[in-house]
Amino acid sequence: MVGHVDHGKTTLVSALSGIWTDRHSEEIKRGISIRLGYADTTFRKCPECDGPGCYTIEKKCTHCNSKTDKLRTVSFVDSPGHETLMATMLSGAAIMDGAVLVIAASEACPQPQTQEHLTALDIVGVKNIVIVQNKVDLVTKEEAIENYEQIKKFVEGTVAENAPIIPLSAQHNINIDSFIMAMEKNIPIPERSNDEHMMMLVARSFDINKPGAEASKIVGGVIGGSISRGRLRVKDNLEIRPGRMIEVDGKRTWMPVETATSTIMVGGKSVKEATPGGLIGVGTTLDPAITRGDSLVGQVAGEPGTLPPVWEKFTTDLHLLERVVGITKDIKVEPIKTNESLMLSIGTAATIGIVKSARKEDAEVVLKRPVCAEVNSRVAISRRIGSRWHLIGFGIIKN
Repeated sequence: MVGHVDHGKTTLVSALSGIWTDRHSEEIKRGISIRLGYADTTFRKCPECDGPGCYTIEKKCTHCNSKTDKLRTVSFVDSPGHETLMATMLSGAAIMDGAVLVIAASEACPQPQTQEHLTALDIVGVKNIVIVQNKVDLVTKEEAIENYEQIKKFVEGTVAENAPIIPLSAQHNINIDSFIMAMEKNIPIPERSNDEHMMMLVARSFDINKPGAEASKIVGGVIGGSISRGRLRVKDNLEIRPGRMIEVDGKRTWMPVETATSTIMVGGKSVKEATPGGLIGVGTTLDPAITRGDSLVGQVAGEPGTLPPVWEKFTTDLHLLERVVGITKDIKVEPIKTNESLMLSIGTAATIGIVKSARKEDAEVVLKRPVCAEVNSRVAISRRIGSRWHLIGFGIIKN
């Protein structure tokens, strides 16, 4: 699965897959709230032609008309990462095997948003990156070269320092073959275990029933996301944690939700079993009111009794950046203070944490909304500066 961040990204995904537009339109018709966009496409290779022209998404080679061989199907996650949507971008990054950092050749590099995207990828541990220098059709050769040098300087010393930079025009389908070749060489399929207890990070949830549907035709709620380990089969039982918030005698508590898998959708097709890698949609027996409007985003689903602990508070060690990213001003990151409110992104969950005790190397935080996560999970830390949240560092859950 590949993350897709920065300017001009929708055009690039559209160039790779018509599924993007079709699925996007269909979900709008159904009234589904889209936060993380997604699309699947299959990379193919002509056995007769040389690279990069041999790489394509077509079943027949456009150069020699030979039948192309399937390489792999890739799920693109289009994470909106601007302004207050940074938490959503981090949610997308949590389920990425690699990332495509799209930079517009028609703008100076780096833009504040580009800096924040790259820092976010580093914080959540995404190491496999391909850089796309898009919109080269809008600039002169000299301007494109100048922008290329800006990109090289920008990524120097970062996780993307050795990432390939592919100039292209997504609008005119130019150099898409070189982009696919770079993806094949730089974002390999990671090794995953299919034999452990199943665990899935929930990135979306929704109700696919049309308004006014007859009671006999109503189907259960749907959750979408990525399996991080194990395998999921139709009719498997599922536990979802932290679950639902209930209030008893004025006290709020969170109760796990149990359900069963009714359908599994992968790449627009119904399957009987899903394994780690790529995005899936899981039909459940849940009341669709529970899943409506991405209400289960940030939850973890898995085999009952095997999920990680639910945290209402925890201690995290601190690794703060020197400077605030994603802002035009040069602002130094100040130490975290007791009673400060922070936005914490863990997996696909984003929650507000109130600092109860702050020290130089760690901090104890109480969460406004609990999260389900393993010990040693990475936490992206953002601080409100002005009207929005900005990344200031990361931590590791200690206890």
